[in-house]
Amino acid sequence: MTTYIFIAMVAIGISGLMYAVASMFMSGNEAVEDRLAELTKNGGRGVSKEAAQTNVFLSDFTDKKGLFESIIGKSLKLEKLLFQSGLGLDATKFFMLTGVVALGFGAIAYVFSPFKIVAPAAALIGAVLPFGFVWWKRKKRMDRFSFQLPAALDLMGQALRAGQSLPSGIQLVGEQVAEPLGPEFQRAFEQQNLGVPLTDSLKDMAERIDNLDLQFFVTAVTLQRQTGGDLAEILDKISHLVRERFQIKGQIQALTGEGRISGVVLLGLPPVLFLVMLKLNYDYVMQLFTDPLGQKLLAGATFMQLVGAFAIKKIIDIKV
Repeated sequence: MTTYIFIAMVAIGISGLMYAVASMFMSGNEAVEDRLAELTKNGGRGVSKEAAQTNVFLSDFTDKKGLFESIIGKSLKLEKLLFQSGLGLDATKFFMLTGVVALGFGAIAYVFSPFKIVAPAAALIGAVLPFGFVWWKRKKRMDRFSFQLPAALDLMGQALRAGQSLPSGIQLVGEQVAEPLGPEFQRAFEQQNLGVPLTDSLKDMAERIDNLDLQFFVTAVTLQRQTGGDLAEILDKISHLVRERFQIKGQIQALTGEGRISGVVLLGLPPVLFLVMLKLNYDYVMQLFTDPLGQKLLAGATFMQLVGAFAIKKIIDIKV
């Protein structure tokens, strides 16, 4: 019976992986075809300006979604996290891939480990790893966006001093700056080209990205268009402010380096010692799994490790 269950798990996992991979390659083409169909309606005359604003440059968060994505994706803010990571996955595909990874880890542990009880723990680790990977990709991409922003603001300021308009400066940034900042500014330019107010397209970009420095820029542009002023000088000041914040962050990283290394050592030492003792005295260590008191001690140690990790992170994580 156990063999049949294992075979069924593997078959489900492989099927889910094949469907998820196929969906990843097919969904982009379908979206492009739908948008082209909207533009070629009415004998090639396209749709109205209001419909174009609504349909052609739809945000990833307003496309038609199933019940699963509407409930789970929005409640966990997973949709936004996946978009900011730049992986091109929606909530359904991500959870399918997560299930495949969890089944794979559980199946490997069940087959190769002498203790079948570790299979659920391995499956849990496999389910958590994709979330960690998406979070890492998102952080890396957002850090890259923040790093590109001062140069983009300088570029727009120079364009304004050269006599160009703000939309032209935004277009220049979209063409000259690499991913991820360039495509976002290009998208904002194309939205306002279709009739969306520039401030609205910039606010939409700030909502997608969730970057504090970008929100400063959007607020400055909004106020300048309402009250007037030298926008080029304002962009220079924001660019200088962003660079100063980067400098302070670097100083904080240097000052908290000892705390971060201490955290790594303190959190990594117990698992390493466990593996060493497992090699030196296998029967002695296995009492933690077989004896009821050992199981309680193991659970308590794991809980205290998690509390310690949280406390160390709160100490060294200084907001700027």
